[in-house]
Amino acid sequence: MALDRYVLLDRDGVINHDSDLFIKSPEEWQPIPGSLEAIALLNEHDFQVVVISNQSGLARGLFDLAVLKQIHAKMLQMVEEKGGNITAIYYCPHSPDDQCHCRKPKPGMLETFAREHRVDLRDTVLVGDSIVDVLAAQAAGAKPLLVKTGKGLKTLINHPDLNIPIFDNLYDAAKHITSRR
Repeated sequence: MALDRYVLLDRDGVINHDSDLFIKSPEEWQPIPGSLEAIALLNEHDFQVVVISNQSGLARGLFDLAVLKQIHAKMLQMVEEKGGNITAIYYCPHSPDDQCHCRKPKPGMLETFAREHRVDLRDTVLVGDSIVDVLAAQAAGAKPLLVKTGKGLKTLINHPDLNIPIFDNLYDAAKHITSRR
């Protein structure tokens, strides 16, 4: 029996368009072209996809848990319509001021995922668009990949010395991941 293989994805800026004003409703959640197909491609190559996302809009009172569930239901449905599947969604509901262990750049969500799914994070990639994604992956022992969508270009400008694989978008990252395994 083959071991389960996972790819971890940040949500906003990787799967869907991001907003400095936060994604506060299902209507505001719009996929980045090719991202849903990227998830399906990963699934076709026997990777399970898990979302790892900071959602401080909850703590800020911009939306509630019911709305977040509606946003995620829309995402799951749209991924499924493209032939893909998201195995699990982990999110941090705290604000940056809460000093929790789950909010990226801290590794808490990744560690919880690894414990619950019995995964060695050294064999797992996290695709993100922000330095917090990179730092969380590194802190947890996972392999960070950066996409230029969302905050990706700003991340590259602010951190020109990043020595990690960088891709134009999630689909390009998925092609790279599936070609190597």
